[in-house]
Amino acid sequence: MMKFILASASPRRRELLAKAGFQFEVHTADVVEDEDPDGNPREAVAHNARIKAQAVADQYPDALVLGSDTTVAFREKVFNKPADLDEARAMLKTLGGNTHTVYTGVCLIHKASGLCEENVYCCDVTFKPLDDATIDLYFKIVNPLDKAGAYGIQEGRELIIASYDEPLSNIMGLPVELIAGRIRELLAGQ
Repeated sequence: MMKFILASASPRRRELLAKAGFQFEVHTADVVEDEDPDGNPREAVAHNARIKAQAVADQYPDALVLGSDTTVAFREKVFNKPADLDEARAMLKTLGGNTHTVYTGVCLIHKASGLCEENVYCCDVTFKPLDDATIDLYFKIVNPLDKAGAYGIQEGRELIIASYDEPLSNIMGLPVELIAGRIRELLAGQ
């Protein structure tokens, strides 16, 4: 069985892959990501997933490498990771009471065989209306600074989220239910 590498520093992606039963190594890629707030979110996450996977695959050409990237978009604006708590608060206020889209790009590369598969998965998330007290309470539960859109759906969701599309794992950063079968096929050499 070939080596499987996650090209991501995300603890959520590591957790999702581990829960799905995968054994893998983690090697982060030193790349400059597309984080244009006015750019196309679908193209940005596909690009970022690909450059992460490619950078690691260049070092490990015989391994199957998974790169992924997630962002949030609302009304033609991309919400990446906030720079500080003020920006995080502004993001949540904007998203409050509205429906936005979470985009996750996934790229699988096995350089030795020339394999490069890319997909983008989307889910809509609807927030409850949010006031300052709710946002303050949410920030006590969740660190918004390392999350696109300043929120993580896996913690405190009852405070801020009214509804969301499945799979939940896509909103967390890796649609493992949608890609696990293909990863297993590739690891088995099929």
